[in-house]
Amino acid sequence: MVDVRAATQAYNALGQVTNGAGGGGLDRAAQDPATSFSELVTRAISDTASAVKQSERGTVDVVTGKAEVADVVTAVNNAELALDTVVAVRDKIISAYQEILRMPI
Repeated sequence: MVDVRAATQAYNALGQVTNGAGGGGLDRAAQDPATSFSELVTRAISDTASAVKQSERGTVDVVTGKAEVADVVTAVNNAELALDTVVAVRDKIISAYQEILRMPI
C-alpha cells in the first residue's frame, strides 16, 4: 500500500527544490554551490532524524494501543528509506574524495 500523503509531500519538496521555492533550489545553487550543498546535506540528515523519531514514537503508540500497526510499519519503512539514502550519499561522497586523493598533481 502506498502512503499517498508521504508521496505527495516528497513530490512537493522536489518541486520546491527544482523551482527555487522556499528560499533554496537551483537558483541559489548556481549562486553559491558550497552553501547549497551543505544545506542539502544538513536538511537530509535532519529529515532522516525526524523520520526515525517519528517511527520510534509510532512504535511506542502501538505498544500503548494509540496507533495502528500499519501506520507504524509505514513510518518505519520511510525512516529506513531515508537512512538508506543518507548512507548511499555518504558512500558516494567518500568515494569521490578517495578518487580526488588518487589524482596526480
